[in-house]
Amino acid sequence: MANQHREKLRGVRGVDDQLWTDFGDATARVDSDRSAEIRRFMEWYVRRDSAEHPRRPAPPEPPADAT
Repeated sequence: MANQHREKLRGVRGVDDQLWTDFGDATARVDSDRSAEIRRFMEWYVRRDSAEHPRRPAPPEPPADAT
């Protein structure tokens, strides 16, 4: 069917909007996306072979006008 996703849609509950936005920004800083980093964490957490713990990105740069 044209409107069906290729992958099953999985929901994550209990994540507030600001955390979701901050996580998206952080994954973008390492040229990744939320789904890829959640998968990497889950694979590491359940000890899948060759899984590595995801690395945290550097903190965001403070705004230029923040003094």
